[in-house]
Amino acid sequence: MSHARGENFDSRRASVSRDRPISCSLRAALVAAAFLCGAADLAGAGTLRQGVAAFNRQQYLLAAQNFFPLAEQGDPAAQGYLGFMFETGRGVPRNYTEAAMWYRRAAEQGDSLAQYSLGLLYDKGQGVPQDIVEANKWLNLSTASAPRGAREARARLRDAVTSKMTRGEIARARLRALEWVPTRER
Repeated sequence: MSHARGENFDSRRASVSRDRPISCSLRAALVAAAFLCGAADLAGAGTLRQGVAAFNRQQYLLAAQNFFPLAEQGDPAAQGYLGFMFETGRGVPRNYTEAAMWYRRAAEQGDSLAQYSLGLLYDKGQGVPQDIVEANKWLNLSTASAPRGAREARARLRDAVTSKMTRGEIARARLRALEWVPTRER
């Protein structure tokens, strides 16, 4: 996964109220709008590399157009990007519920950055019910598999969440993390 996306995930969190989930018809309308605006041909959309390149050029509609089919087919990197795009409102309406759904799909497959982002959403109750045990579970998993450069920062955040927990909550979070097994969609 792109390091640039990691920097965006880790450094650009905003506290905004929860939004309604985006409907399939709205998702289709966004893709259709991008198509009609000449952003790209749907047949040409499709590679993660093209989506990442569009994202890095701040062509968010084009990036979303590339990421949606891949994410729906189970690509965890595309799912993570869509989660971030919905969380921050880049190229799609800001929607924490939709962000949490995409993050969860990627996190369940073992995507460390999506695990981190999902943990933060659980800590704040954005797009999901606030649940400190579930937040700590995902932050534990994320920290354990984080790249060397991100591990220390993630550990500090995980420890900050842990400091708000009872011993029983800590034990439940650790047990959930130990029992967790990645599940591939494809």
